[in-house]
Amino acid sequence: MKKFAIAAATGTVLGILATTQFAGPLIAQEAEKNTSVYEQLDLFGDIFERIRAQYVEPVDEAALIEAAIDGMLTSLDPHSSYLSPDDAADMRIQTSGEFGGLGIEVTQEEGWIKVVSPMDGTPADAAGVLAGDYITHVDGESLLGLTLDDAVDLMRGPVGSEIIVTIVREGETEPFDVSIIRDTIKLAAVRARTEGDAVVLRIATFSDQTISDLVAGYQEQVEEAGGVENVDGVILDLRNNPGGLLNQAIYVSDAFLNAGEIVSTRGRNTSDADRYNAEEGDITGGMPVVVLINGGSASASEIVAGALQDHRRAIVVGTKSFGKGSVQTVMPLRGDGAMRLTTARYYTPSGRSIQALGIQPDIIVEQPIPRNEEETEEDGFVFRSEADLRGALDNDSLTEDEIRQIEEDAARAEATAALREEDYQLAYAIDILRGLGALGSQN
Repeated sequence: MKKFAIAAATGTVLGILATTQFAGPLIAQEAEKNTSVYEQLDLFGDIFERIRAQYVEPVDEAALIEAAIDGMLTSLDPHSSYLSPDDAADMRIQTSGEFGGLGIEVTQEEGWIKVVSPMDGTPADAAGVLAGDYITHVDGESLLGLTLDDAVDLMRGPVGSEIIVTIVREGETEPFDVSIIRDTIKLAAVRARTEGDAVVLRIATFSDQTISDLVAGYQEQVEEAGGVENVDGVILDLRNNPGGLLNQAIYVSDAFLNAGEIVSTRGRNTSDADRYNAEEGDITGGMPVVVLINGGSASASEIVAGALQDHRRAIVVGTKSFGKGSVQTVMPLRGDGAMRLTTARYYTPSGRSIQALGIQPDIIVEQPIPRNEEETEEDGFVFRSEADLRGALDNDSLTEDEIRQIEEDAARAEATAALREEDYQLAYAIDILRGLGALGSQN
């Protein structure tokens, strides 16, 4: 026992010595690192004092410090930034669903201002601004070199005032100017309608009203159709939806799922990871769902599309989404300002990161560029069928009810065909639902 005790004591002493030997350099490195940080902060203080004392004109000290803070945040990524008290107030108004401006979601890409998407029914939408456009000038002033917040500030102004934005668009050889009249943006979170036998739920943004508007809109359309038996399915239109509140994206996904993960977020530390799961209750009762996305679908839109796609709950149609898979946390600061800081990444239920990759549709469907009337004419040629031929035999194998049903089906098909000229992607989605309904009726 004495030998064991001595050996144990010796091991303890050696352990203390080893810990001391390794901890010494680590502590020294940490102290050196802290010293370097303090030196940099002293340097910042020296520069601030020299600007305040020696700049050619008097400076606004508060604005100077805010600019330094914003520069520190914007150097991290395009979505981190400082929000002044006014900007923080504007952000709170935007998430409530009503705000002033042009009605576009923008980001910064290699110094250029890029349109993520125009919002439905807004001045920018009416003026023809498209997702993927680059805004290079505002009222003749170049945006190159400005921060994203500074560029947005230039686009703000009194309601009713005119702004001229210069746009560079893929496929156009020259930049062109677009005149937009600023307005108060009253954004309907969800617009519900019926196309053929499909309920179309167009989600424009994820604000406080989104889930309530979605459920109410769906129920209203089903009632107008005379019940779920008269509906082929649901089309969830997320095109040009720039995102919004995370909790609303979770609620919308949950509305079509009975169980399983919706989205997970992972931050710098493993303790910061969160996982959100669906609860029992599909508002459609398992009805077929098609999700429409495009390059203007970002953030919360991608969470919904990714969740429904991974669970095989919906067929995703359109073009690849924007690829904004990062989480921004808004942290209040003293003086009513706030800091928007990227704190995590989104992951779909299968573990895919949305960041920079986006959601790839199950079926890629491009939205054709509208053709001129001259290009759509058939040069006067009219296609004829057997029924148009003189003396053609009648079809005597069908009852009047069967003939009426065929005529109604043909009318719906013709309505969808006409819709292709206006919205090819939506018409394609309706065709998919009709096909899924036909397969279901045979089982």
